[in-house]
Amino acid sequence: MDHRSALIHCRKLTQIPFVILAVLALAFSASIQAIPQNPQPGTARLDAVQVTGSTRFTSDQIASAIGLHTGQTVRRETFQDAADKLAELGLFQDIQYHFSTVAAGVKVTYQVADAPLLAVTFDNFPWLSDDELSAGLKESGILFDGTAPAKGTILAAISQSLTRLLDSRGIHGRVTHQVVTLPIKDQTVLQFRVDDADLTLQAVEFSDALANKDRRVQERVADLVGKPYSRDAIELFEFEQVRPIYLQHSYLRVNFPPPRARLAADPSKVLSGPVIVSATINTGPPYQWGGVQWRGNVSITSQNLDGLVDLKPGDPADGNKIEATWEHARTAYSRAGFLDATIDPVPQFDDKLGRVIYTVNVSEGPQYHMGHLVLTGLSVEGERRIRTYFPIAIGTIFDQGTYELFLSSGIKTAFAGLPVHYSKTGHFLQEDKDTAAVDVLLDFQ
Repeated sequence: MDHRSALIHCRKLTQIPFVILAVLALAFSASIQAIPQNPQPGTARLDAVQVTGSTRFTSDQIASAIGLHTGQTVRRETFQDAADKLAELGLFQDIQYHFSTVAAGVKVTYQVADAPLLAVTFDNFPWLSDDELSAGLKESGILFDGTAPAKGTILAAISQSLTRLLDSRGIHGRVTHQVVTLPIKDQTVLQFRVDDADLTLQAVEFSDALANKDRRVQERVADLVGKPYSRDAIELFEFEQVRPIYLQHSYLRVNFPPPRARLAADPSKVLSGPVIVSATINTGPPYQWGGVQWRGNVSITSQNLDGLVDLKPGDPADGNKIEATWEHARTAYSRAGFLDATIDPVPQFDDKLGRVIYTVNVSEGPQYHMGHLVLTGLSVEGERRIRTYFPIAIGTIFDQGTYELFLSSGIKTAFAGLPVHYSKTGHFLQEDKDTAAVDVLLDFQ
């Protein structure tokens, strides 16, 4: 068996500069012409193709997606073209390949690394569930596992496959995509939606009585009714408006499965009309407060941190009060100069006793002191006034609460009676971990 290889140059992929294509190749033309079973000069039979390195997709799935299959007739350019397709998809990076002659033709191996991907969401598809949409995408033959890159040809392929899937159901809409940031957990996702759909929300039906009866929830639902249907908007509503009601009633493990939507009117008008949303709420059991254990805190005692808790053992574990406790703790550390302090609460649920105990891991970081006050955009008198009224002296502990109060009201006080008015103030804190000093930069416009 003859195994020979030489280095060949790959075409430069200007549209995807981060992909590195290191191509190891045979002296292809000479070797494949030596294989008698291919009468066409410069061609060979593809005996085997293998793709390694991906944890998301199998070798067969990737090979099929780039148009390679055993038994086909290939040229030297075939393998480079396939490597280009891999790079252009956006799903992979650090792509390398090599091939060698075997008794039955040519064997090629691609090595890839999975690129960073975003979760995919389907915003206004009331005709199909997420499972049906995902199954349709996978059956179409494209590479899809619920995620996609921010850029790449796979995005157009997903949009086209969704369009064909809707067409097969008699729904003729235009599917587009965009990268959006969801306020829930500040998550960046790839959102697919039907742009030319004219769907309006008629009602939200909650599965649990508490949400259906709560006056605050029902008043806020009214704000959504009559607006364009968007599942992302429904999920944000559940998180911001419904979830706090359940936390207040001690349902600390409440969760919201993806809401389901259905057309409420003439099913023949599939791209327009009212939509009714069914919102399932899994409440879980209510809990009682069992206490908190602080770990890692040195500068603020556990007794002082306990004083921030507005609950006593045996009280209903009001989740809103619990979350407020962690915010109070973060504020206490920021006011003591610990600007990098992190508060990490870990609940321990005892379903048998109906009780929750929290272990809170504290990482304090350095305690910052006031460094320089850097001012730009001010007149001589304006700068004099700001320096006079700025409440934190150089070298003293930097109290972030005092600093924020100065931004909100102290600046206005400093400029009282001054004929010049500044419409905008830029502000920035520049931390130096080595010296534990923080400089304050204020830009007046």
